[in-house]
Amino acid sequence: MRIQDILTDGRIHLSCEIFPPKAFSGMEQAASLTREIASLHPDFISVTYGHGTHSDRTATARIAHTISKEYGIPAVAHLTALYSDKAKIDEALDMFEEAGVSAVLALRGDYIDGEQLVGEFNHASDLVSYIRSVKPDFKVFGACYPEGHYQADSLDQDIENLKIKVDAGVTHLISQLFYDNEDFYRFLDKARAAGITVPIEAGIMPVRGAKSVRRMAERNASRIPDKLNTLLNKWGDDIQSLRAAGILYASEQIADLVAHDVDGVHLYSMNHPATTRRIWRNAEPLFRGTQG
Repeated sequence: MRIQDILTDGRIHLSCEIFPPKAFSGMEQAASLTREIASLHPDFISVTYGHGTHSDRTATARIAHTISKEYGIPAVAHLTALYSDKAKIDEALDMFEEAGVSAVLALRGDYIDGEQLVGEFNHASDLVSYIRSVKPDFKVFGACYPEGHYQADSLDQDIENLKIKVDAGVTHLISQLFYDNEDFYRFLDKARAAGITVPIEAGIMPVRGAKSVRRMAERNASRIPDKLNTLLNKWGDDIQSLRAAGILYASEQIADLVAHDVDGVHLYSMNHPATTRRIWRNAEPLFRGTQG
C-alpha cells in the first residue's frame, strides 16, 4: 500500500523508526531487527540516515527496500542536508525511488565539529524545496520540536521557521521526543494558530536508562517533568525496573495522545524491538476503531 493512501484514511496512525547499522557487517542484524519491527504491522516505518556518505545512502535504501518490497509496509527514508550537495541528494533520491520509497523525511542534520559545510542546503526548507522540484510525486515529511529547537530563541520563533518549511512543501510532520504531553498540546495549538495545517505526529521515545534520558533532554533542550524525574531517581541504578517503568510511562503518554485525537504517534524504537513490542501491545488496541 502507498503511504499516500495510509495517511489519508482518516485513522490515528501508529508508526516507528529504525536506524541502519554503522557498518555493513551489521546488515544481518538490521535484517533481523527489520523483520521484528515489521511483524508489528506499523502504518509506516522511517529509516534514519547518516551525514551524507555513499554508505549512508546505500544502507538506508537497502533497509527501506526490505520494508517496502518484502513486508509491504510503506517506508519513509530520512535525508539530511548540511553535508550534501545536489549530486548526493539526487543519488539518494534515485536510490530511494528504486527501493520503493515514496516519502522522504527532509532534515537539516546536526553540525559536526571539524567537518566542512557544503553550503547548498543550509536549512531543511532548502532541501524540501529541492526535493519537491526534482521528485514532485514524493511525499515530504519534516521534523518539528514541541519545546522549540534548541537553537531557536523561542518556541514562537521556531514555529515561524516551521511555517517556512511547511510552505516549502512539507506535507507531514513528526515531532521530536517530549516527556510531557502538555508541551505537545501547547505546541500544537500554536502551530495551528500560525496556519500550519498539515498532520503532526507525536514522537515518543521510551525510557531505557537514566543517563540517556538526561543526555537526550540536555541535547534537545527537552524538559524532564517531575513525574518522570521521580522514576529516574527511584530506579536510575536498577536498569530492569526503570525500563519496565519506562514502558508504562510511554504507554500512558500514547493513551493520552490517542484520547486527544492526535494525528498519529511515531515510536522511536532505538533498535530495541523487545521494548517496542511491549509498548506496541499496550498501545495497539487503542488505535482500533479510530477511523474518522
